[in-house]
Amino acid sequence: MPLSPGGTVPGRSRLSFPPLPFSSRRRRGRPGKGEPSGFPGSGGFQGTSLLGVCAARVVSGWTSLLRMHSKKTAVRYYVGIDVGSASVRAALVDGCGTVVAHAEQPIQIWEPQPDHYEQSSADIWAACCSVTKKVVCGVDAAQIRGVGFDATCSLVVLDKQFQPLAVNCEGQNHRNVIMWMDHRAVSQVELINATQHRVLNYVGGAMSVEMQPPKLLWIKENLQESWEKAGYFFDLPDFLSWKATGVTARSLCTVVCKWTYTSDKGWDDSFWKMIGLECLVKDKYEKIGNHVLSPGEAVGKGLTPEAAKELGLPEGIAVAASLIDAHAGGLGVIGADVKGHNLPCENQPITSRVAMICGTSSCHMGVSEKPIFVPGVWGPYFSAMVPGLWLNEGGQSATGKLIDHVVRGHVAFPELQSKAAASAHSIYTYLNSHLDLIKKSLPVGFLTVDLHVWPDFHGNRSPLTDLTLKGMVVGLTLSRGLDELALIYLATIQAIALGTRHILETMQAAGHDINTLFLCGGLSKNPLFVQMHADITGKPVVLSREVESVLVGAAILGACASGDFASIQEAMVKMGKIGRVVQPNHEHKRRGTTMSSAAPSILQRGPGFTSDGEDKHMVVPKKQTAPLRKKIHETPQGEDSSQGKSQEQQHVTQGQKVQFQDLVSFMSTGSDKPLLCADTSLSG
Repeated sequence: MPLSPGGTVPGRSRLSFPPLPFSSRRRRGRPGKGEPSGFPGSGGFQGTSLLGVCAARVVSGWTSLLRMHSKKTAVRYYVGIDVGSASVRAALVDGCGTVVAHAEQPIQIWEPQPDHYEQSSADIWAACCSVTKKVVCGVDAAQIRGVGFDATCSLVVLDKQFQPLAVNCEGQNHRNVIMWMDHRAVSQVELINATQHRVLNYVGGAMSVEMQPPKLLWIKENLQESWEKAGYFFDLPDFLSWKATGVTARSLCTVVCKWTYTSDKGWDDSFWKMIGLECLVKDKYEKIGNHVLSPGEAVGKGLTPEAAKELGLPEGIAVAASLIDAHAGGLGVIGADVKGHNLPCENQPITSRVAMICGTSSCHMGVSEKPIFVPGVWGPYFSAMVPGLWLNEGGQSATGKLIDHVVRGHVAFPELQSKAAASAHSIYTYLNSHLDLIKKSLPVGFLTVDLHVWPDFHGNRSPLTDLTLKGMVVGLTLSRGLDELALIYLATIQAIALGTRHILETMQAAGHDINTLFLCGGLSKNPLFVQMHADITGKPVVLSREVESVLVGAAILGACASGDFASIQEAMVKMGKIGRVVQPNHEHKRRGTTMSSAAPSILQRGPGFTSDGEDKHMVVPKKQTAPLRKKIHETPQGEDSSQGKSQEQQHVTQGQKVQFQDLVSFMSTGSDKPLLCADTSLSG
């Protein structure tokens, strides 16, 4: 998210409603989670957005209709509250999964120096209260049965009196949140990964700088005063459930996915002692959590009187153990009934599906009945999203943020802004239309046959697990016009889709059987983004009936905590609904011997790939790549280490990096000598 000069995200709160009560018409036109208006994929759909006095008038009429409807049918409602990277959203959701009211408000982001991103827990909670009051205004309190929270996996630091503590060198206590995308703890994560401790087996073989242990270690090493005063460290979703209930219980989702907790053995004392954080073991891990609940399980006695007043909700209503935001999105889409849509996952177990939550970053959530260890992909995590199933989580650290960065940084961006405004469309709707104009008779993908993007501007999360990787654009010309901007935009989307394919192929090679993608989030509103993912992965893409699937997932938590559903699985089926299905265009792939972004397609294949004659994206002859494959296959292998991690798992990521460097060099120079690449990142 680009920040304003003052370090905040501009904007005001928005309140949106369907055109008619309980209409089946889909509501469109709002930006995705954590994204400003006009963010990639959010434009082109006209919805209702009202502010100030005008909004208040609509609220009055709308809530009257709600009361009339509720008296006749006694509808039960659940509140879902989602904290994204740059905004907080809330929705009122009924038992059928229909979002009947929605509100959004921006939150502040500070970037005191490159790769440092901070927020305020007080600012976040105030925004939660504001948007929740708006969506429940005028609704009969007796009909609101439960509330669920989800949030980014950011780190919240509080003192022993639960007051904010600074996570910055300036000593600004209100800035007490280290955001998920913060990359300050590079040396700390390198130290942790060098231990090769057995807990790393459950994060794809290497811990990410986006997880909590390296951030904790950074605080200890750099902010001694805050470290000594600290009483509690929360994942942001758990901070929200604590604010609502006064109970310091943690969600199994957060502690398993970001803190190295396991559902069967709990915390591993040896890990914390090995990395120099043995002080956290004291008092049965009170600072980081010694009471863990399953997602959707009721927390304490529900809303406290203080929290109920601040949120505008009834005192004592059920509050659910929370989820990380991407996992809530997965919950909102992956379990939907697909009968009648002619999809390959029909009559197949849920393990044949992957939920892709695509906003500022993207997450790829796949479940399995047995644990599957996927090199470079987080997990397996037991019951972290769907109870009783193991979760693997791939991801891309910058997707919507990357598209925005590339487009807004281009010299032709002012021209794009002007023309988009004149046509009354968002910049991304205009770019999509412009691509249609210049493609002529060819498929749009062929426009970038000579232009390729390597998308790791903020490092690679999966499956290369290398935060030091930079972005790259190959095939630039001296053109400075709108045509070139549109092509770079297209090539960036294709590169992201190829990254998704790389993740899926890695998961499938490890044992997953995936045949259908389920997309949600802000980028799912962009038809070009969706179609490229279908074409490049070769899999149908299912879009949710409700664009706000993350909020539906949060509401599902509240519904389960209330006792209205017997299980998460039951609520997923009844509240998740299928919208549009986008099929891959196989004709384009068959013709695509020079398909756009072919270079990233090759670069992003796993170790040991071959050209079997079927992959028409392949442009490097098989005989020319043989020496490179041989070099990769000669990567040393060995026996299990003393910490329980195999040498194969230790070296697989290294092998992928060797292939990346060799192939970039080979394709650019024809030799295996190192290639000097531009250092392209998301730094402002």
